[in-house]
Amino acid sequence: MTKMIRSVFLLILFIGTIALPFIHSDAAETKVYQVPLHQEVEKGLHAFLQRSFKEAKEAGADTIVLDINTPGGFVDAADQIAKLMKSTDAEIIAFINDRALSAGAFLALYADQIYMTPNGSMGAAQVIVGSGKAADAKANSAWLAQMKNAALHKKDRDPEYALAMADPTIDLPEYRAKKGELLTLTADEAEKVNYSQGTVATFDELLKTLDLADATVISTTETFSEKAARFITNPIVVPILLSIASLGLIVELYSPGFGVPGTMGLTALFLFFYGHTVAGLAGYETMILFLLGVGLIIAEFFIAGGIAGIFGVLAIIGSILLAGTNLAFMAISVLIAITVASIGMVVIMKFFGKKLHLLNKIILMDTMDTEDGYVSNKNRTELLQRVATTLTPLYPSGVAELDGERIDVVSEGSYIESGKEVVIVAVEGFRIVVREKQKEEDTHL
Repeated sequence: MTKMIRSVFLLILFIGTIALPFIHSDAAETKVYQVPLHQEVEKGLHAFLQRSFKEAKEAGADTIVLDINTPGGFVDAADQIAKLMKSTDAEIIAFINDRALSAGAFLALYADQIYMTPNGSMGAAQVIVGSGKAADAKANSAWLAQMKNAALHKKDRDPEYALAMADPTIDLPEYRAKKGELLTLTADEAEKVNYSQGTVATFDELLKTLDLADATVISTTETFSEKAARFITNPIVVPILLSIASLGLIVELYSPGFGVPGTMGLTALFLFFYGHTVAGLAGYETMILFLLGVGLIIAEFFIAGGIAGIFGVLAIIGSILLAGTNLAFMAISVLIAITVASIGMVVIMKFFGKKLHLLNKIILMDTMDTEDGYVSNKNRTELLQRVATTLTPLYPSGVAELDGERIDVVSEGSYIESGKEVVIVAVEGFRIVVREKQKEEDTHL
């Protein structure tokens, strides 16, 4: 009995010894995802962050550290990223590693905790339109409400400072260099107003502060496709790409064969849809609509009427509009591209004078005139001054006979009886003009 108990004890001890490393490993396996939020905030960044957050969830990470260093970006992209942050179960730490301005400050406020480097700053979040001026009252009011909601994401943050970052009329003389300027908080100031939980010099120091020094850190980086998508979906690049596409295809219409302009146009379109597809903005339905439009335009070269071509152009424009999340912005980009293409067409027609190459296949551009040797019939000039005999009266037209050949003739205007000799005085295509011989002789006397 004692021997059996000893054997069972040894077996339990052996199993425990084997399982101990695995138990220790599971207990110590705390994962932290380090995700960079650098450069401008735009739609491509949202796709990258979405992938990173998904990987963190699948890996069982409890903490995501956003390494923020951005001058800001675009409101619609920032709003999408904020929704992504709010829907994530893991704790999000904003590590402002230099600056979080404009949209960057907005996103930092949606983090559960904020830490800054000693030279870090956050703020200056006023909405700026494309012309570089502040947005109108309506747009600015909506943005102020969003900044306030971002600050209220944590109960102990006073939204007044977030509002001052977007509204220069809010007076906070203690933290603003000059009255009428947007609020930008330094690391010390942010910590003082409870917008930052601490100041750390490095990422490792941040982990120690969070008691995560022994955690497994997984750093995510952007793939080449994601970097390309971020560049291509930038609101500044989109109208440029569409302008190159439209202008390149227009120039190709004026050029014989298929060359550099057409290649540039198609490449620009390919890049546009590639970037928006990688960024998750354009789905298969968008690509199908685009290919349908191209097919209808090709069909226009074989089907008369123009209906297929019109629907083809509309389908392509529709696919471009659907490729973005902001319909108004995409519509503006398309209008810019159409304007550039129209100006390019006028310049080419005015200064180069080339003909539409592809349209020549569906529209007859050639003319046939006598200068180029084209005539409607054989001009029988050899009949001039020959004498024929009328077979019928000329009223003034009729029939005459010349060396056994019946020919249609017309008098100069006067009536000529049948059986009279007439002289051929003019040949104009089918029209043979005659004059009565006797009258011609009288004229020469």
